[in-house]
Amino acid sequence: MRAVVYKGPFEVAIEQVEDPRIQHPNDVLVRVTSTAICGSDLHMYEGRTAAEPGIVFGHENLGVVEETGEGVTTLSKGDRVVMPFNVACGFCKNCSAGYTGFCLTVNPGFAGGAYGYVAMGPYTGGQAEYVRVPYADFNCLKLPEGTEKETDFVLLADIFPTGYHGNELADVRPGDTVAVYGAGPVGLMAAYSAMLRGASKVFVVDRVAERLQKAEEIGAVPVDFTQGNPAEQIKEQTGGQGTDKGIDAVGYQAQAQGEDREEPAIVLNSLVETVRPTGALGIPGLYVPSDPGGPDEQSKKGMLMVSVGRLFEKGLRLGTGQCNVKRYNRHLRDMIIEDRAEPSFVVSHELPLDEASSAYEKFDKRVEGYTKVVLHPQAA
Repeated sequence: MRAVVYKGPFEVAIEQVEDPRIQHPNDVLVRVTSTAICGSDLHMYEGRTAAEPGIVFGHENLGVVEETGEGVTTLSKGDRVVMPFNVACGFCKNCSAGYTGFCLTVNPGFAGGAYGYVAMGPYTGGQAEYVRVPYADFNCLKLPEGTEKETDFVLLADIFPTGYHGNELADVRPGDTVAVYGAGPVGLMAAYSAMLRGASKVFVVDRVAERLQKAEEIGAVPVDFTQGNPAEQIKEQTGGQGTDKGIDAVGYQAQAQGEDREEPAIVLNSLVETVRPTGALGIPGLYVPSDPGGPDEQSKKGMLMVSVGRLFEKGLRLGTGQCNVKRYNRHLRDMIIEDRAEPSFVVSHELPLDEASSAYEKFDKRVEGYTKVVLHPQAA
């Protein structure tokens, strides 16, 4: 089958790879009709992880069940399904408690598994014509038949639940004011989710004009950090108090203000200053234990200079970690079905799989309006 294969820093290619097959009675094979490129994929694409050449990328996958293992009980050939990026067993201690992003079964020696991602287990990615789904009864979320709302539903694999998760981590409640740092796909989903949860005012911080425009279009207040300290800009619009809650949707490749260099802890420290005393921070943005491309020796080891003293002084609460997609995807799916949510506003490009190499390059460079790319390996 054709698949997106990582060749080395800043290079992917469409290659023929081995077809997936049923390996366990609980597996299904899915014919992939939509698969999205994620900002997390760019970390590997840029050589900023320990990913080795040969990985098939793709953890945001939607398609149609083609074959089922003999142990599968709730799925049939022809079912349209979307899979969380988390590969999870459904029965370990963490899965049973709802922490499916930290499954203890699927990736021995590590809490958590995912498709097509470094150190997240042996699960081939879905930027391909087919993908194998283990523990399929648990991991597949059924969708309505047909092709309607395809680009909405594919976002249930990761970025819509992850944006919502940022709000859960920050305990966003009706009436809260919220600051979201980062207007990429996850940041826009976090801002959108804050509004769905009843936030009274949402600020979105970024420097890319197209992204800030998207934030404004959904009703958020855009804050361009190239125009001045973002925490101060937000305080000026909140009576000097700052916001009730804050969300980091950027992660470790954050840009220094006014300079063309990275400052990995700047968003964390900016949030500490942005959020009022006794508020809360949610951090779904990716941080890693090692970063070969880090700007200094400490950040290369995943050790950042965070203002813990100010965090403590202000009595701020803090939640971190990747999204437990299964905790949210069912009710977010139902909101899409009932026209209560339409997350596909963030999708800028839908392309055939063969254009993946160009799409990675343009998405990485933030050019030509590339904000979120959905690839279509096969017809729906």
